[in-house]
Amino acid sequence: MDVSAPPTIIQRRIAIGALICVMAFAVIGFRLVDIMVLKGGGVAPRGGAAYPLTTRADLLDRNGELLARDLPVHDVYAQPRFLVHKQRAARELAAATGAGVQRLTRIFASHHRYVLVERKISPDAQARVMDLGLPGIEFQPSYKRYYPKGGSAQLVIGYTDGNGHGISGLELGLNKLLEGGIPGKDGVRLSLDMRVQYALAQEIEAAREEFTARAAGGIVINVDTGEVLAMVSLPDGAPGIPNYGANPVRNRMADSDYELGSVFKIFSFAMALSEHTITPDTEFPIPRAYKIGRFYIHDADPMPPVMTAREILARSSNVGTSQIVLRSGGVKQKAFLAKLGLLTPVRSQLPEGARPIYPSDWGDIETATIGFGQGISITPLSYVHAAAEVVNGGRALQLTFLRHPEDARGKQLIPRSVSLEMRALLRNVVVNGTGKSANIPGYDVGGKTGSAQVAGPDGRYLHGPLRTSFCAIFPADHPRYLLFVLLDQPHGTKKTFGLTLSNFTAAPLAGHVIARIAPLLGLVPQLPLTTDAGVQTAAKDAQEIP
Repeated sequence: MDVSAPPTIIQRRIAIGALICVMAFAVIGFRLVDIMVLKGGGVAPRGGAAYPLTTRADLLDRNGELLARDLPVHDVYAQPRFLVHKQRAARELAAATGAGVQRLTRIFASHHRYVLVERKISPDAQARVMDLGLPGIEFQPSYKRYYPKGGSAQLVIGYTDGNGHGISGLELGLNKLLEGGIPGKDGVRLSLDMRVQYALAQEIEAAREEFTARAAGGIVINVDTGEVLAMVSLPDGAPGIPNYGANPVRNRMADSDYELGSVFKIFSFAMALSEHTITPDTEFPIPRAYKIGRFYIHDADPMPPVMTAREILARSSNVGTSQIVLRSGGVKQKAFLAKLGLLTPVRSQLPEGARPIYPSDWGDIETATIGFGQGISITPLSYVHAAAEVVNGGRALQLTFLRHPEDARGKQLIPRSVSLEMRALLRNVVVNGTGKSANIPGYDVGGKTGSAQVAGPDGRYLHGPLRTSFCAIFPADHPRYLLFVLLDQPHGTKKTFGLTLSNFTAAPLAGHVIARIAPLLGLVPQLPLTTDAGVQTAAKDAQEIP
């Protein structure tokens, strides 16, 4: 056979027929894409959903309270060719469902057979649509995520998109665990305790309103299990919560870096005690200004000319703390902070997070300022993680938003004896120092105040505005819980004599929170410790507790 012979008439007809079939299928395929995706505004074929139906498992708080569940709803579709008065139908359907009237007017005037009116309408909205009696209206089954008790925890819980996939918060972080679950049957228990969450949110909002703070927040964790019991970030976009110019949908506790000020001294003292460069009774001269190179360090309040390390922490002396951290030096300071996880983003099921910001050149002045919490920016969640490791016996901890009541402490990071000394020192801050406003009788609170300068857009510190915070542990002799609260740029009041330092703003806020949540957490009030001797006895007794 001659392979070079021209094709016969029959072969040509077959080739032409095949080409026509390919072109026809291509046109049909393009038309389907055009109808269903490009122009249909969410068009569904008759009798089928516009997207596959998926459901998610319930989200519950640690006590079984329902926080999120998929409930059956419907998507509404219309067949425009059956609508006699299209513009009037667009107005009526928009009013009944909340859809945009301009979009409905546009798609009703198109040549599409089926168009999406609105997704995931409530049963009430479905009844309103049915009452209109319009021809060509169809309902397709769907599911909608409801948050019956989200409230103040919504930024933590997060949201899902129109297709039921997590897009923020724990809905995103736990997406694989939640997808495919059966509503009402499968549930994921979070570590959150909504009783504690509500109390924390109410007290923080009251303080934010009292001091007209730009933003505020707080976290409560169990220092042995790593469970986050509550997390609040205000404003949170809820109705009636003023923004004061702050972003209402940002979880500042996990996704914002802050220079936290003197609460950071917890790490400076833990390092010094670990390095054996001080004891609580080591004395330091406290000049009015402490010179480091061409820079001067000052204290916010007048200090005695000589102070012990215990007094330096209690009265929050920057001059004294600078001398303490310089005994270890910048290399050891950086390594110590890294060991506590402060130089990397904190890991948890919460996807939101910010990287810490710290200087690339870590000289003496950077060592000093970082020692009292300026010049390094971290998230509050990262802070509470490291602070818990300092006071929980000095052991590594993995934060979790899943219920996990078992002890989860890991390897030893700092000597246990140092952790016990830090508990006593923090109790002394509340009994004899700047944290007296957080002293709640019966719960032996320990803690540390923080009043940080706020950097402006040009990176220079602003004159006047402060960011105040307080880190509390309770009971101090053997902490079970750690509370951190923050007020961003509070304003003074008549009650505070116009002052905005942490001991006037954040410390009393912490006290109010502890007074409310300690009974909820099952803590029975004990005889409070009120003297230095009592503080030392608590540290000695704690040595017998594993």
